[in-house]
Amino acid sequence: MISVEEAKHIILQNTLDFGTEEIPFIESVGRILKEDIVADRDFPPFNRVAMDGIAINYLHFKNGKRNFKIEGIQPAGSAKLTMQYPENCIEVMTGAVLPNNCDTVIRYEDVLLENGIATITIDTINTHQNVHPKGKDKLQNDVLIDKNTLISAAEIGVIATVGKSTVKVAKQPKVIIISTGDELVDVHENPLDYQIRKSNVYTLVSLLEELNIPSEIVHITDSKSILKEKISSYLQEYDVLLCSGAVSKGKFDFLPEVFTELGIDKLFHKVAQRPGKPFWFGIKDNSVKNNNAIVFAFPGNPISTFVNCLAYFYPWYYKSIGNKEDKRFAVLSENIIFKPNLTYFLQVKLENVNGQILATPIKANGSGDLASLVNADGFIEIPKTADIEFKKGTIFPLIRYKK
Repeated sequence: MISVEEAKHIILQNTLDFGTEEIPFIESVGRILKEDIVADRDFPPFNRVAMDGIAINYLHFKNGKRNFKIEGIQPAGSAKLTMQYPENCIEVMTGAVLPNNCDTVIRYEDVLLENGIATITIDTINTHQNVHPKGKDKLQNDVLIDKNTLISAAEIGVIATVGKSTVKVAKQPKVIIISTGDELVDVHENPLDYQIRKSNVYTLVSLLEELNIPSEIVHITDSKSILKEKISSYLQEYDVLLCSGAVSKGKFDFLPEVFTELGIDKLFHKVAQRPGKPFWFGIKDNSVKNNNAIVFAFPGNPISTFVNCLAYFYPWYYKSIGNKEDKRFAVLSENIIFKPNLTYFLQVKLENVNGQILATPIKANGSGDLASLVNADGFIEIPKTADIEFKKGTIFPLIRYKK
């Protein structure tokens, strides 16, 4: 049995490169950018009018002139006008190009328009006011968005403005989620007294959807020969196998044997943690796909599957696609006692108090208490130690699954 730290290290040493793909930019939210986005021209690309009003040559205002004859109107989206007489003015609209021979914009609120004359009604203005100079934000060929950025709505706007109709992003892994156990029936079925409905696979599907990873699900009966046949084919087709159940010491927990017989290199089995101790992790060399297949085999108890996916698969995925994982922490709000010398993923309710995230333990009935996930917001990771009492006010790493 290895420590949580060792398990994390091994997992992060065995990431995969799924390659890249080019997709329409509007479909790229939530994906990891795999190219720098550069300015195709200066930003703004011209001296841009920032207020509706009139454009003048400041020198004439400075010399005492307050009444300016209106030569014309410069709308947004039209070719740049040239003011013929520097003592005149041109009406300008927000977003328009600043006309030639003008350097300052006075907003309509500070101007009286009458009989083709614009009279400035304030005593003080500044040269170049209300003008957004060409290239002030970025220059042509400047990097606007760095490679390996997680694309959000903010990035979409920038990608659109530089004319990138498609973008290069990290390809998502091809994932199959495998459940086992003859006691499981599907959601729409009525379970017998000795059966339960499948839930773990749907939890995993949803956890992967949070990462924009599509997945397929399959249920395999408790038969070693069938497990071996099915998993052998999945290893050829998928990048990742996420399994739930059949990795402990039960008579029908065949997965560790099947993995060995299929030549999957076991990197560890059992982690010194609660919940989720029987966790199995391995890698299979796949010359057919020219890429390895990774196997995450989680214990079948719902909380074990849930926390292991968050604590291990998520960081593995982030590193595989080149994304940085945010480290979060929370403050324990009350004293707790935990006697086993294991790392403890403790379910907690979270509260923001004066900028501190406080974690309050919730009452749950072990790793099979699926309903307890609804009452919690996340887990704090209490390290393996000889201590059994953990004090209020101590800071621990946080795995948050509710916003």
